[in-house]
Amino acid sequence: MTVLVRDLRSDDPADVAAFAGVRHRALPFILWTPEAVVHRLVHTHPDARSRSLVAEEDGEVIGTAQIGLVHDSPEPGQAFLNVYVDPERLRRGAGGLLVRTSEEYLSGEGATKLYAWVLDGPATLAFAEQHGYRRRRAAHFLRLDLAHAALPPLSSPPPGVELRTAADYADDPRPVFELDAETVADEPSDVDVEFTDYEAWLAETWRHPLLDRELTTVVVVDGRPAAFSVAYTDGTRYATAMTGTVRAQRGRGLAKLAKTDSLHRARAAGYTEALTGNDTDNGPMLAINKWLGYEICATEVRHVRELG
Repeated sequence: MTVLVRDLRSDDPADVAAFAGVRHRALPFILWTPEAVVHRLVHTHPDARSRSLVAEEDGEVIGTAQIGLVHDSPEPGQAFLNVYVDPERLRRGAGGLLVRTSEEYLSGEGATKLYAWVLDGPATLAFAEQHGYRRRRAAHFLRLDLAHAALPPLSSPPPGVELRTAADYADDPRPVFELDAETVADEPSDVDVEFTDYEAWLAETWRHPLLDRELTTVVVVDGRPAAFSVAYTDGTRYATAMTGTVRAQRGRGLAKLAKTDSLHRARAAGYTEALTGNDTDNGPMLAINKWLGYEICATEVRHVRELG
């Protein structure tokens, strides 16, 4: 049995489907579709030098990697590599070969600090440590049985506050971009980013094939978007990609209002499972998700390796 690593063939539907299939089996808590895989590869900013790799054993895709530079960070040399192998195809050398190939490429592109997410388990954590990666922060995957959960009732917005959807901004999404930029800047992260490129945001985020604008709730205060809960759907499952509030409006329960409204919309649309994720240090959002009925179903640990 010979394992080799190559670039994903984005113009080959079977290859893309195989990539998405491995990711789904390794990470069933995230929505993976072939369309989303291609979108990420095609629309990631060119300065990220992004690549999607597969590990292939005798013609079968058994491992995947998404790699690139953090091009929008003010600190140069930072990069990411996220490697996942089919749980039924472990211990065949695919993971190690993907890591080595990724590191060689990123080093050649000027990377000096590599960040990677690793599932929280003895074997995966040991694998990361053996390859020189050190633990940092952690994040939980959470799940809600939307078909049977007793969702909190949706309260009426306070005076001056109204609920809209992202679809209401189809003609001019810039207010949503500005909201996203401010909330992302305050999200727990190892890497600071400067989120200022509107055209890149339109391509990567606003036109993402999983973004469900009808189920994305935007809370508007005095005419200005102040909070939102971003919904992704793949036709059968619903996931929250981001929930946040601008700094000036925090402490008013607007994020809770946005997420509760989005969940009610998702249930009404027929979705029976809700997924989300939170940094373990993000106490406010973890509290909101617990109040809504979410339960932790898995954990990932952020790792870092410094080159040279």
